[in-house]
Amino acid sequence: MSAMPGHASPSIPERPRLISLANGEKAAPTFSRGEMDRRLSKLRAWMAQASVDACLFTSIHNVNYFGDYVYCGFGRHYGLVVTHDAHTIIGANLDYGRPWRRSFADSIAYTDWHRDNFFVAARTLCPDRGRIGIELDHVTCAAREKLAAELPDVELVDAGETTMRMRMIKSAEEQAVIRDGAAIADIGGAASVEAIAEGAPEHEVALHATGAMVREIARRYPHVELQDTWSWFQSGINTDGAHNPVTTRRITRGDILSVNCFPMIAGYYHALERTLFFDHVPEGALAPWQVNCEVHRRGIELIRPGVRCMDIAGELNEIYAAHGLLERRTFGYGHSFGTLCHYYGREAGLEFREDVETVLAPGMVVSMEPMVTVPDGEPGAGGYREHDMLIVTEDGAENLTGFPFGPEHNVVGT
Repeated sequence: MSAMPGHASPSIPERPRLISLANGEKAAPTFSRGEMDRRLSKLRAWMAQASVDACLFTSIHNVNYFGDYVYCGFGRHYGLVVTHDAHTIIGANLDYGRPWRRSFADSIAYTDWHRDNFFVAARTLCPDRGRIGIELDHVTCAAREKLAAELPDVELVDAGETTMRMRMIKSAEEQAVIRDGAAIADIGGAASVEAIAEGAPEHEVALHATGAMVREIARRYPHVELQDTWSWFQSGINTDGAHNPVTTRRITRGDILSVNCFPMIAGYYHALERTLFFDHVPEGALAPWQVNCEVHRRGIELIRPGVRCMDIAGELNEIYAAHGLLERRTFGYGHSFGTLCHYYGREAGLEFREDVETVLAPGMVVSMEPMVTVPDGEPGAGGYREHDMLIVTEDGAENLTGFPFGPEHNVVGT
């Protein structure tokens, strides 16, 4: 662009592409150095076996798992480069010192002064030859092309599947966080019941539950960032889907209700989900609720080491089929937990579905969450869902969820 008449064009010095931002002091970590070293050692052992010279992780879940940092993308790329002797967060300049303060890793920041500086940072940190692991289930086609252009002599191989399997087995420190998270979800459930009343809008119930959970996380973990905890509270027809957002719909007598509480601690997800009715159970609603509770109880009993996920799904299908409700099932019977959320992460290899052959092993953390939906206009219309969290042990499973379920407990407001 030419200078305006009568005005000299200012001389703009060349701006840096990459900078170091060690601002402030390191925050208290979520996990011990021994725990983080254990994760990196396991990753590097795989890298050595697979002849991988470095890994560039770009997903929130792997950056968090190997770096103890939950980034906020907001349209920008973030990453973590792990080599055999270093690991470094690639952050954006707009976050300034946060990636350095909040992570276990070293860090480098890229600026906005030039386009695609993230990929320049990746080139700087990665070897220019050999094999680099990336997450094929996360990297976009455009990002992969730019990475390949910066590192033309590098072979890009998948590290997503392998790291997902690593994350499936939770350490003792992870299990301690998860136990706390499950207990805090129970607190959210109790707060939901406190707020349920005739005429109360869904969003007010959800806000009350979320506030209770955030305050309890802050009490137990005063050093962590308080982010991403949320609640869904659904009523009436809004219960038909498992992930329906909160609305302003107001509770009326005889409504089916769905409480969903999700406390997040340092990027670790936890959940409590319960079916309730307000004031009374309408005609036709008790039967599907009781069947879903029967499936839920049996599902909890089936969770133990050595059992395939698909076999649990198959047996639970038979219960629904015997009651004529199999066609009303809306999704699988449960999933894994760990560093994941409603907008990032998934250990898809650990779900109770007919197509998942994974064998349960000690240290896995899973949910049991059967759901059926009766369509609008039919007796008992609505979505029925229960959800418990369990740790697979050496000889069974430890149920972490204490909030009661079923008609004998969850007809509220009477």
